[in-house]
Amino acid sequence: MASQEWLEKDFYAVLGVPQDASKKDIEKAYRKLAREWHPDHNPAADAEERFKGISEAYSVLHDDKSRGEYDQIQLMKSGRGGFGGAHAAPGGINLEDLFGNAGGGSGGFSDLFGGLFGGGSGTRRRSGAVRGNDLRTNVTLDFADAVKGSTTELRMRAPGECETCHGSGAKPGTSPTTCPRCNGRGLVTENQGAFSFAQPCPECEGTGTVVTDPCPDCGGTGATTKDRVITVRVPAGIGDGQTIRLAGRGAPGERGGPAGDLLVRVTVRSHPLFARDGDNVTVRLPVSFPEAALGAKVKVPTLDGPVTLKVPEGTPTGRVLRVKGRGVPGKGDLLVTVDVDVPTALTAEAREALEKYAAAAPAADRSKLEELTGQ
Repeated sequence: MASQEWLEKDFYAVLGVPQDASKKDIEKAYRKLAREWHPDHNPAADAEERFKGISEAYSVLHDDKSRGEYDQIQLMKSGRGGFGGAHAAPGGINLEDLFGNAGGGSGGFSDLFGGLFGGGSGTRRRSGAVRGNDLRTNVTLDFADAVKGSTTELRMRAPGECETCHGSGAKPGTSPTTCPRCNGRGLVTENQGAFSFAQPCPECEGTGTVVTDPCPDCGGTGATTKDRVITVRVPAGIGDGQTIRLAGRGAPGERGGPAGDLLVRVTVRSHPLFARDGDNVTVRLPVSFPEAALGAKVKVPTLDGPVTLKVPEGTPTGRVLRVKGRGVPGKGDLLVTVDVDVPTALTAEAREALEKYAAAAPAADRSKLEELTGQ
């Protein structure tokens, strides 16, 4: 079903394709952008919003029926479909009056489109409900908590719903009233020569209602600033710089409107031993020369305690060994990079043993090096 938000969105621009793009071109553009902006792979703070916008644009444009409806709406909006974006027509005819309700309580240009979309902004204006703003904050996590997931509490001082008026903005025992200037429509018209323009009502700021007897605690806004404690569930595998969106935990809406969202940007502390490679956890393991040459079983630290790892005979420096299931739960492993530890000081006994080994062991094969350098 069409959405009234289509009026304000340019889905072709979101996907970066022309209006006559083929379905194949639209799908190709979507796949490229979806890979680029998927929040699991892109740490940018706005990656989730960009990905949602890309997905919405594709869902509309790849379907012939919804694409046709969208194109018609954009045509009407631009004025080529019969009326202009300013809600007016030549000769001083105001399209708000042409399509409006003579009673003045509702209707108008917005309700014309509301009928097309199965609803519109007229209801929002008449009720006076306004969505609250999104809020942003930060949280710092230990490395292990980011890898395995955790639950943490955020303490912040931010706007919250007024407990006295419960968000209505009106003094207890009273209610917001219909705006007398716009009769609840949220719009007023202004004549400029041959055209009439609709604009938000300055009396009610486009909400359609006014508070004549404001709440004494919030002054009519429906919100008060207070200390808040918010529990945040951190998903396993979240990366440094990514953002968690908590729907409905932002600033409260005005006059009973829905609250905004809370956007929590994550900073992950570094770890002295471990690092991340996607869903895998990495660690470097020092082993002695005899352990690397002869093979050995050694203990390796993990985020859940040490495990025993078999180092194969003849393991060189830089070889990566894998411990299954010790990375991001259900997704990643522990990648162990072997570092052969060459001693810098030897006892007389160790030197004697190493010299005997050198005499008995074959020399290093440098034939390839000599072949390439000609030396």
